Amino acid sequence: MKNFLLLISALFITNIAAAQFTLKGKVTDLQGNPLAGVSVREKGTTHGTTTDNTGNYSFKCGSKNATIVFAFLGYISQEIPLSGRETLNATMEESQSSLSEVEVVGSRNLKRSVTDSPVPVDLIPVSKIANATGMVDINSVLQYAAPSFNANRQSGSDGADHIEPATLRGMGPDQTLVLINGKRRHQSSLVNLYGTRGRGNTGTDLNAIPSSSIERIEILRDGASAQYGSDAIAGVINIVLKQTVEQLDLNFTAGANSTGYGGSLESTSGKLLATEWDGQQYSGNANYGIKIGTQGGFFNITGDVDHKEKTSRPNYTSLYPDNYRAQFGDASYTNYALMLNSRVPLKKSSEFYFFGGFNKRNGDAFAWTREPESERNVISIYPNGFDPHIQSSISDYSASAGLRTIVGKWNADFNATYGRNRFEYDVDRTINASLETASPTNFEAGGFALGQLNLSANFTRSFDNSLNGLNLAWGVEYRNEQYKIFAGNEDSWKQYGPVIFSIDTTYDDAGEIASIDTTFRPGGSQGFPGFQPKDETNQTRNNIGGYIDAEFDITKNMLVAAAVRLENYSDFGFTANFKLATRIKVSDKINIRGSLSSGFRAPSLPQIYFSSTFTNVAAGKIVDQVIAPNNSQLAKEVGIPELKEEKSYNASLGFTLRPINELSFTVDGYWVKVQDRIVLTGLFGNDDDVIGPTLEQMNVGAAQFFTNAVDTRTIGLDVIAAYTTPIGTGNLNTTLAANFNDMQLDKVQTTAKLVGKEDIYFGPREKSFLLASAPPYKINLSFDYSIKRFNAFLRFNQFSGIDLTNWNDEVDRYSAKLTTDLSIGYKFNKYVNMTVGGNNIFDVYPSHHDPGLTESGGMWDAVQMGFSGAYFFGRLGFTF
Repeated sequence: MKNFLLLISALFITNIAAAQFTLKGKVTDLQGNPLAGVSVREKGTTHGTTTDNTGNYSFKCGSKNATIVFAFLGYISQEIPLSGRETLNATMEESQSSLSEVEVVGSRNLKRSVTDSPVPVDLIPVSKIANATGMVDINSVLQYAAPSFNANRQSGSDGADHIEPATLRGMGPDQTLVLINGKRRHQSSLVNLYGTRGRGNTGTDLNAIPSSSIERIEILRDGASAQYGSDAIAGVINIVLKQTVEQLDLNFTAGANSTGYGGSLESTSGKLLATEWDGQQYSGNANYGIKIGTQGGFFNITGDVDHKEKTSRPNYTSLYPDNYRAQFGDASYTNYALMLNSRVPLKKSSEFYFFGGFNKRNGDAFAWTREPESERNVISIYPNGFDPHIQSSISDYSASAGLRTIVGKWNADFNATYGRNRFEYDVDRTINASLETASPTNFEAGGFALGQLNLSANFTRSFDNSLNGLNLAWGVEYRNEQYKIFAGNEDSWKQYGPVIFSIDTTYDDAGEIASIDTTFRPGGSQGFPGFQPKDETNQTRNNIGGYIDAEFDITKNMLVAAAVRLENYSDFGFTANFKLATRIKVSDKINIRGSLSSGFRAPSLPQIYFSSTFTNVAAGKIVDQVIAPNNSQLAKEVGIPELKEEKSYNASLGFTLRPINELSFTVDGYWVKVQDRIVLTGLFGNDDDVIGPTLEQMNVGAAQFFTNAVDTRTIGLDVIAAYTTPIGTGNLNTTLAANFNDMQLDKVQTTAKLVGKEDIYFGPREKSFLLASAPPYKINLSFDYSIKRFNAFLRFNQFSGIDLTNWNDEVDRYSAKLTTDLSIGYKFNKYVNMTVGGNNIFDVYPSHHDPGLTESGGMWDAVQMGFSGAYFFGRLGFTF
């Protein structure tokens, strides 16, 4: 600590002695109009600012011989040497190049900026938010930066503890398409099943992409299946990777959670909890880029290591004495990531590009407690009972390469992208009770993998002399997907027996035996039974699609966009979708925009082929409890139809308003109707009066199925207001962002054979969890103030209340809560900066409920704000 303070003092003194000066200037476009929001920075340092609404800027610059970089979305970046000047003006030209710019999601017009888009697009500056909040994973950044985005940390939810399900506008995790640099990202191989949002859905593992490799994230909040294909029902998240060169960025973050429960809860010993710390997190990353040639070529590389310990939130024992889970909280993990991004000019009109990466995550999560006297425990192995650990080994890699060139008068992009996600389970500190004292305590439980290959050819062309501008785009795409399940070791799934644990005999008044109740030891590894050989599968499918996308500038003030897409899948067949959108410029201060579209989502391979078998003993007979594949004989015998695509209709209407230069509003309403949503049914037992005989005949004790069962309607509103004003010699940026959402369940459609079984097919509990994935509202109010070397960030997060149905079919109400984030940063010199702060600094928790009735087995289910309490952090950054 002493050496550290000496180092900081030396840096501080050095900084004061530095010959800094105030650089001023103004940035305009070619017509002389001021440009607001332009990034202006001293190259190779952290010195810089953005232009105000009059186009003016000023900041402390370290050298009169520095090079100043001007960058703005939709405009050509510039690097201008100061050459001794203290005032530097710049004129920026709109980008006309198809090769040097990454397209803005939602439009294939390479000249279109995000402010001209006929649909709402959010731009999220990831590195700035990560520095202000200490958040190092994408889900956490977006959870607070984009109100329509929701990611819930799980506990006791098997694989979902290790890959968080995330949603946009309350839709399913698999109804949002993720792109990297405009190219489709593969999904995770995990299908969410137990105790989780988005159950029955797959999704994309956003946290496999290191946030330190990202320049910005673009969120298209509108249906876009006609433009981008399957999964874009709710919208599109496009992750744009860094392109910086000749700059080394190093960041180190450390933080921890408070365990004080807001000073109101008691531990399992019945004593008031003192504030201690858990969930310790340590993160380090490095980013560096090198220049290739003189035509904008580069090679950028990012390395990232992130480690997080578990959090533990025991039950409030004075209210809930039954300790169903002695260990409840977030999982621990260690994450290693590498990301590359590059572009190599080949000649004046062509370039080769490549990006991709690798991510490895090892996780460890608590399962439910096994009591000492339970038939699931062996006293000689665990005298005090045990808490199984579900461990994960997740590997995720991707590579995308392509050629951008000119073919005739068309800008062409030929691309090949491949990605693969593999999820392996281990179960530790557990047993297979049917092996009794011979049981091992660690099991390899198998897992699954999903791969995706995309080949595409895309063409765009602008016709400046048609109307007031016409842009055409068209393309063809081919996709191949592969999915497999691999079995665990035999002792992770097998029932060795039946093995009797106890026999309970009751007698009548005459002393005769009235009944004999036999309890058998269960097989498989406790916490998570392994996949069996009968679960194994290796499946593939193909699809080919084509699209036409046009944008017409009817007048200078009116834009009309239209898109049509045709796709054919090798398993479920053909689909066609459309989109119409418009933007009308009422005045220089007001734009009105709206869209109407149809969409689809193909059933994922995991939804079609996922299989899980848990072997149990019932009345002395070994039977299977299964999640049956959609193509299985069992599904056919009980009348479950083949899965088909989800269909959607999406409409939006909104406006942008800038009444004064310093103030802007965007307001967008939306309506989304989804038909035939795919869900996981409830559990049908072999005592069911309709399909029970079929289950019993096939030696199945209970079964669940994936099926197109639900229609939903969602109505919502997104509101964003931003205000910039100078205070003293600094600038204050104020942002209000809100999402209001209402989802209604139109109907539950059972099969003909199961009419009247709606409460099992998709019952009240399942309905409440589906509706809770679309919270009524989330509102963020943030203040970002910078003055000289200091900056301060303050944010208020208002989470709405939600209702969930518990195991007693009663409503658990989670009331609305407000959390507060605060951080302060300081730039010591052009090389070093530091930020300290906290998220949820007042240690606010959700409403607590009886852990014996919640889905999670703890006092809280997975709700928006999480259940980890306050998090405090320090972050140290270096730029060379």
